[in-house]
Amino acid sequence: MPQPVSPPVLLFDGDCAFCSTSARWLDARVPTPTALEPWQWTELEPLGTSVDEVEAAVVFVDVRLQRTHGPEGISDYLRSSTSAFWRALGRLLALRLVLLVAWPVYRWIARNRHRLPGGTAQCSLPQAERRL
Repeated sequence: MPQPVSPPVLLFDGDCAFCSTSARWLDARVPTPTALEPWQWTELEPLGTSVDEVEAAVVFVDVRLQRTHGPEGISDYLRSSTSAFWRALGRLLALRLVLLVAWPVYRWIARNRHRLPGGTAQCSLPQAERRL
């Protein structure tokens, strides 16, 4: 059953082993008050988001319920860190020129995550089939 979560939060695909592994990696290394939560176990409505939105990309929800997606959401997550290093990396990722490269890379990873380390066949199933 979905649980209520207070923002800020970065929502990821908890059914995908690659995404879950990546989230655990971030959680272990990036000191931040932002929660990392699988969207499947989170009440989305109070966060102002939907299943369609979180199936398309990771979603960062700030305390004002403003949402950013994909590399922009990851940038916001990094900028929420208490570490100057991670905040600087987040600011770098937020630059327009960097995002021009980051978005195609993000989409490629999303399409091929079942082939990446930690990925499983579950990661490659079409979204509609994964909800069954």
